[in-house]
Amino acid sequence: MIIGLTGKNGAGKGEVVNVLRSLNFHYYSLSDVLRDELKASGKEITRENLIRLGNELRTKFGPTILAEKILSRLQVDKNYVIDSIRNPFEAETFKKRKDFMLVNVSALPQVRFERLKSRARENDPKTFDEFTVLEKREASGDPNAQNLDSTISLADVIVENNGSIDELRAKVLSVIQQLSRHAGRPDWDEYFMGIAQVVALRSNCIKRKVAAVLVKDKRIIATGYNGTPRGVKNCNEGGCPRCNSFAESGTRLDECLCSHAEENAITQSAYHGVNIKGATLYTTYSPCLICTKMILNSGIAEVVYNHAYSVTDMALRLLEEAGVKVRKL
Repeated sequence: MIIGLTGKNGAGKGEVVNVLRSLNFHYYSLSDVLRDELKASGKEITRENLIRLGNELRTKFGPTILAEKILSRLQVDKNYVIDSIRNPFEAETFKKRKDFMLVNVSALPQVRFERLKSRARENDPKTFDEFTVLEKREASGDPNAQNLDSTISLADVIVENNGSIDELRAKVLSVIQQLSRHAGRPDWDEYFMGIAQVVALRSNCIKRKVAAVLVKDKRIIATGYNGTPRGVKNCNEGGCPRCNSFAESGTRLDECLCSHAEENAITQSAYHGVNIKGATLYTTYSPCLICTKMILNSGIAEVVYNHAYSVTDMALRLLEEAGVKVRKL
């Protein structure tokens, strides 16, 4: 679950962060990325410098750069709150995640100004007119610039924060409940293919990492990844001359010593005496012709693949002819 925060200065985003961190949400701020950059360059950390640097980075690397930097740090099994989303392209980047919700923390202008006066930071505006002028600078038609108004318009939820901390906490808890209902879990296809993608990391083939997962009654019964056979030196240690000579894809296949992922999943089932008749095979690449013949003769009922293998047309036609259901995920 990822909750992104946007909103104008003094709205209380920091208080929302405090509530979420107390509930074991991990915290990131797009502003922290900018603060780190300013510190590294020895420049003063002011609101104007943060805005200027953010605009410079978006111009140089694209309007989604800050969002991409944060997303690269996230782990799928943790909850996060991400503060200081101020550009609509950043918001759109995060919103591609179905477990993400953009929350606009809102408060009346006079309430927000009084909060800034209370915190008394050196670079905060001292008068309401200065406060208003500063806010107008945060709206821009430049796609690489900060544009709070456009970002706020993309919010999934508005949390009004004109009252007490207890009232705010209750509203934040309601947002969490709403997101947990709609974010959902991976469906079974996503679940098993995701596991296959992790299994592929165990591959010792130096040319391509592929994995397959055999599933029956929504239960994994075998896995396999490509690499040299049992008892033979690993491909990445020089075990397969064909792979280690970096032969062009689809050529010299008769010289390859690596077993394919589907082949290994099927033979592992035989090795351990596991019945795979009627099973579904999830594979990160569509099967080759040899693996297809093994799939047919082992009684596998369905093949779900993620990417198309370069020499796959005949294999897919054979599966179709034999009545094996094939789906691309």
